[in-house]
Amino acid sequence: MARFIQFVGSELEPSVSDYESLYRFSIEQPEAFWCAVWEFGEVRASVRGERVVENWPEMPGTRWFPDARLNFAENLLRRDDEGTALEFAGEGGMRRSISWRRLNDEVARIAAGLKGMGIQPGDRVAGYLPNLPETVIAMLATTSLGAIWSSCSPDFGVRGVLDRFGQIEARVLFAAAAYRYNGKTHDCLARIAEMLPELPTVEKVVITPYADDSMDLRALGNRAVAWDDFAIDDPAPLVFEQLPFDHPVYILYSSGTTGVPKCIVHGAGGTLLQHLKELLLHTDVGKDDRFFYFTTCGWMMWNWLVSGLAVGATPVLYDGSPFHPDGEALWDLIDELGIAVFGTSAKWIAACDKAGVKPRETHRLQAVRAILSTGSPLLPESFDYVYRDVKPDVQLSSISGGTDIVSCFALGNPLLPVYKGELQCRGLGMKVEIRNDDGEVVENETGELTCSQPFPCMPVRFWNDPDGSRYRSAYFEKFPGIWSHGDYARLTPTGGIVIYGRSDATLNPGGVRIGTAEIYRQVEKLDEVLESLCVGQDWEGDVRVVLFVRLRDGVELDENLVQRIRTTIRENATPRHVPARVVAVPDLPRTVSGKITELAVRDVIHGRKVKNTSALANPETLAHFRDLPELRR
Repeated sequence: MARFIQFVGSELEPSVSDYESLYRFSIEQPEAFWCAVWEFGEVRASVRGERVVENWPEMPGTRWFPDARLNFAENLLRRDDEGTALEFAGEGGMRRSISWRRLNDEVARIAAGLKGMGIQPGDRVAGYLPNLPETVIAMLATTSLGAIWSSCSPDFGVRGVLDRFGQIEARVLFAAAAYRYNGKTHDCLARIAEMLPELPTVEKVVITPYADDSMDLRALGNRAVAWDDFAIDDPAPLVFEQLPFDHPVYILYSSGTTGVPKCIVHGAGGTLLQHLKELLLHTDVGKDDRFFYFTTCGWMMWNWLVSGLAVGATPVLYDGSPFHPDGEALWDLIDELGIAVFGTSAKWIAACDKAGVKPRETHRLQAVRAILSTGSPLLPESFDYVYRDVKPDVQLSSISGGTDIVSCFALGNPLLPVYKGELQCRGLGMKVEIRNDDGEVVENETGELTCSQPFPCMPVRFWNDPDGSRYRSAYFEKFPGIWSHGDYARLTPTGGIVIYGRSDATLNPGGVRIGTAEIYRQVEKLDEVLESLCVGQDWEGDVRVVLFVRLRDGVELDENLVQRIRTTIRENATPRHVPARVVAVPDLPRTVSGKITELAVRDVIHGRKVKNTSALANPETLAHFRDLPELRR
């Protein structure tokens, strides 16, 4: 970040001398800024062209670098040496290292197999895979040809996969025979056999034998082939298809908790440029750094992690439970592999705190200089935990964005202080503003997180949305011409951001808007409470707050605990935040990417059908919320 500030200040804008002036420059001179990111990030392209934008500032409608020609995979495969490109760690001590040279060779073998099938630019290739090196290889081979990659993790059920891949008509499906989680091996072949009849466009199913060396592919029919039989030995050298800047590279999916998931199409150039900016500048990931994010291949953080290759770093891929065999598993990995930048979820950090895990006392953690957190707001108590019990001189970056932009609106900055409970800053080039219900921009007030200028990583389009109506409805209906992200947030006097949760899950008792994260922050201070979920229940012409809690084993929700919960909320928030009902449940529903879903619970308690239970990892938990006597009085 400091080198980039110096570069911009000396070459482009003399007034740029610190982050505040750089951010201002990135918003006021977007063409010059994104050209600077291109140059600083050393983007590889056969053509850049003179034009930076057309149709500015239409949103949607602005096109970036309309004359450019480049290839996404070429920008990730920049090295061809014996350095380590990928580290893989799996449950049970499985470890693999792959050099840059071997990565290039393996990508060439799979690309040759795809090319032999006639895969062309724009064709879709799907992955139903754990977080393996083969997943990265298949993605790079796909995108080297200009085909579009889309992936789901193997913990998705059959219906969840069909709801996604069934929409995009993939020609090839890469899959694993099995995967491991929490000490158990889970078969995937039976699921694949069940879903194939409903994926008629799939011509080949390429199976990698991870976690199951005794593959029997006969049940899959003649479309199935083993990985090594599909890959071509002694292939021709890789040729990277040169394509427009906005040529699709990924199809990602919305959570699907309110209907069939939306298929969000991301362009190669915008994804690359945004990831270079975030990894090089905001996260300070550099050559040979071990870079880790705990993620599955069904979450956009996988796409973000793999882009670490574009800066010469070594992504660390982990497959399995973060608590197997115990809460030390990922902390052990930091020491074992020398991880410099470690990413995880806010819930995992809170769970480590609850479990009494104190890595500062048991681990060296010498290499780690940044800890990243996303998935939900990082509670102030989790900031305390990291600096007290993990490492006192680490940069703790809560980051927020999403699948919709395959990146962040607000994130970290190695040059700025960390304030408890805040995301450090708005991302460069992202004109993030907080708006009230009247659309007015406010500071130090809660409101809707918006972005009022175009940015390169906006989705190219939604799949099967020919007139763009679903795309416009998703982001531009609330404030026309302005991106509305669906997060309830506040811009602080320090220039940071506080995220209060999804605005569509915002509570509104008595007409007062309350973010659910404000309640979670207080409830989860209590040792007895492992997790909580809060919804608004329509009641007597108004909305009342209902809090569901998952308690520690052996703890009972008696009147004393209910009063302690209410008192804690009242004293640390406001009387409006105090729940009218507190109900204990054995588990909370979450999406396959691990996010607790408030909307599904809200539908259940109001007797409405949950539109897409296949988006949930544990849909059976919804039964706990039906016909609760506590909610009828």
